[in-house]
Amino acid sequence: MQSKLTFGVIVGNRDFFPDALITEGRQDILEVLAESNITPIILDEDATKLGAVETWQDAKKCADLFKQHRDEIDGILVILPNFGDEKGIAETIKLSGLDVPILVQAYPDDLNQMIPSRRRDAFCGKISACNNLYQYGYKYSVTQLHTVHPKSESFKADLRQFMGVCRVVKGLRNARLGAIGARPNAFNTTRYSEKLLQSVGMSVQTIDLTDIFGPARKLADDDGR
Repeated sequence: MQSKLTFGVIVGNRDFFPDALITEGRQDILEVLAESNITPIILDEDATKLGAVETWQDAKKCADLFKQHRDEIDGILVILPNFGDEKGIAETIKLSGLDVPILVQAYPDDLNQMIPSRRRDAFCGKISACNNLYQYGYKYSVTQLHTVHPKSESFKADLRQFMGVCRVVKGLRNARLGAIGARPNAFNTTRYSEKLLQSVGMSVQTIDLTDIFGPARKLADDDGR
């Protein structure tokens, strides 16, 4: 049975875009996460304007919330119902101190509703947000489609893949790996660096084959071990 995941959720906002889009986007993503059995760590709607992140103060509040749940959060989900504020998003992650996978989603504009009350421009906002994450040195994932609605099957597939990434990262980080015996001399392709593994939190415990064979020979044929 797969363990339940917890995501830190950042809802990006930019003040001259309609507030209704933020409220709708927040509700959409919470429903999708609930369907996927994912626990969201997200600002309350009254903690900042609509529970979104835009200003430096918003970023600090969201980062503080993430810090309180740092041992629980497996990944960060950035949602852009409108253009969003790229600095607020990047600063939130920086201040939180989290080092987990990041997925960035942006809403598509409805070409039949290109009016001030429904205009999103999240297409460009996602480019800006991702560029800032790159400048800050953060690795991130994007959806298969540049803009995609959270309730679409395309995004749900993206989310499932991201969940897999988070599980792999969580499983390998701080893992202890066993290395039995020396590598075959004829195959350089089996070489690896223990130091490289250690640099990302994984340690290698070695044991010689003779240390395995000796105790194994002493086992009776009917020994359940």
